[in-house]
Amino acid sequence: QVQLVESGGGSVQAGGSLRLSCAASGWTRCMAWFRQAPGKEREGVARINDWSITSYADSVNGRFTISQDNAKNTLSLQMNSLQPEDTAVYYCAADQRLSCRYLSVYEPPLKYTYWGQGTQVTVSS
Repeated sequence: QVQLVESGGGSVQAGGSLRLSCAASGWTRCMAWFRQAPGKEREGVARINDWSITSYADSVNGRFTISQDNAKNTLSLQMNSLQPEDTAVYYCAADQRLSCRYLSVYEPPLKYTYWGQGTQVTVSS
């Protein structure tokens, strides 16, 4: 069992930046960030696997950067040029199965076994 704890959410004006972090209590093979806006389904934002291969949703590509500190079991999401449409609860997700290496960023949440509690990001115009 792996526990995930997110931090770093908050409120920012459009064009601003935030950095999210996710601390994992154990080893993971793949990690990802999802987000869920009110009234919408949870969607993948960015992911990284144990080969350090990253992928991003088109909506955030070029603005968000996912990174991982394997020594500290920590996942980060640097979010720049934030827009009101980025407002959502952001979730950290992780999995240990070999198959997770090949997941697309657009895979549904059920593909990941472990989840954090979420952190709110609010972007005002």
